[in-house]
This record gives sequence, structure tokens and C-alpha cells, in this order.
Amino acid sequence: MGYKRLEGKVAVITGAAQGLGEALAQRLDKEGCKVVIGDINIDGAIKVAEKLSDATAVKVDVTSEEDVEALMNVAIDKYGKVDIAVSNAAVLISGPTPEFDVKKWQFVINVNLVGYFIFAKAAAKKMLENGNGSIIQINSKSGKKGSKKNSAYAASKFGGIGLTQSLALEFASQGIRVNAICPGNLLNSPLWTNSLFKQYAVNQGITEEEVRQKYLNQVPMKRPCEYEDVANLMTFLASDESSYMTGQAINVTGGQQMS
Repeated sequence: MGYKRLEGKVAVITGAAQGLGEALAQRLDKEGCKVVIGDINIDGAIKVAEKLSDATAVKVDVTSEEDVEALMNVAIDKYGKVDIAVSNAAVLISGPTPEFDVKKWQFVINVNLVGYFIFAKAAAKKMLENGNGSIIQINSKSGKKGSKKNSAYAASKFGGIGLTQSLALEFASQGIRVNAICPGNLLNSPLWTNSLFKQYAVNQGITEEEVRQKYLNQVPMKRPCEYEDVANLMTFLASDESSYMTGQAINVTGGQQMS
């Protein structure tokens, strides 16, 4: 696979101190981007940035408009522009509705949906100055289909697609494209191996291995989504190759979700 499709561009990405976000930051670097990494885990963000060709780490809480504006200002001060903005920061808390703590439910919405709005707003303000840019939200197949005992996450991701479409319409004539990526289950990621298998095993009353097999069985291609699958689409959406695409929420699910 050839790289350097985004040579000379400046990318800002949130939630990139580990897992999928780290992999996406690495891919942006390989594609020729200067990368500004925002994460509430600043130590992890610094470690990721140190491995890249030209990157900066910034501590950011995506629910803080002040933090996110400061993140964008770092990109402008250091690199002079923002071409690509990847909203990746997200949290997942699941549980049965009768026992679901409303504050935890609101926390998921605040990070995943309000945080995306704050990030997109700050990015758009910078992109409007240059008359171009690509905003990409890392959404989920749970943004297309309800998820049992996972109402907060699904609601936040459904909202993210509505926000993506609305922003796309608002900025279409001003050179800014807004799209979302809806990955399937990243069963080999730390999110799943360190957290979700345990959560879902408890919620569903089955073993962690049975949880893994259950989710694999739902995929026609019979394999999990991998970081590279998401990174390939992110690169396309960030590049001029997708210049006629905006307002899309594209599935990367091995055939599990088709609409």
C-alpha cells in the first residue's frame, strides 16, 4: 500500500493516546500529516506523539469548549492551519435501563455527542478561514441500529450521525466536508479486551469467550473490524479523492450493517 496521500496536511485528532485513536494518528503520520494529538490522558498522548514524524500532544477534555479551542489554537500556532479534524474521543458505559445511573447516561452523551459538537465547531471555525477542510467523526454501527442494554452509547452515536448530516449541509458550500465512519466491533482492541468483554459477560450472563463468539457470529465475513479497516476509510475521507462526499455515515462492519 502506498502512503503519503495526505502530504503537507495538518490533522487534529482526539482520543489518540491509545487503541484505535493511536492507530489512526499513526496512519495520519504515515500519510504525510503533521498531527496534533488531543487526549485527557496527556502522558499517553505524549508517548504516541514522540513516535511520529512531526506531532504535538495536548491535554484536552472534549466536553470543555475552552480546552478544545486551545487544542485547535496549538495546531494553528505550530502548523498554521487545520486541514483534517478527526473526532475519535468517546466513552462506553452499558447496563440495563432500570438500574442505569442517569448521571452516567448523561456523561456518555456529554463526551460522545456534545464533545463531538464542541470539536466540530472549533475545527470549522479554523477551516472556514482557509475555505476547506474535512471533519471526520468516528461513530459506530451502534449509530445505525439500537444496542440492547447499551442505550446511552447508541443514543449518542445516533445523535452523532444527525449532527454529521446537519454540519455537512451547513458547510457544504464553504469547502468543509463532514462525514462519519461506523466501524463494527473491534474485538482485538483494548476497549474490548480490557473492558467490554467483562461488561457484556456480566450483563448477558455468559462467559467472555462466549461474548466474543457471539459477536463474531453476527458478522458475515466472520472476522472482527481491525484498526486498519477504519484507517483506510479515514484516509480516503480526509483526502481529495472523496471531494464529492459529505454528510455520509459509512459502515465498516464486514457486512453486519448494510444501511
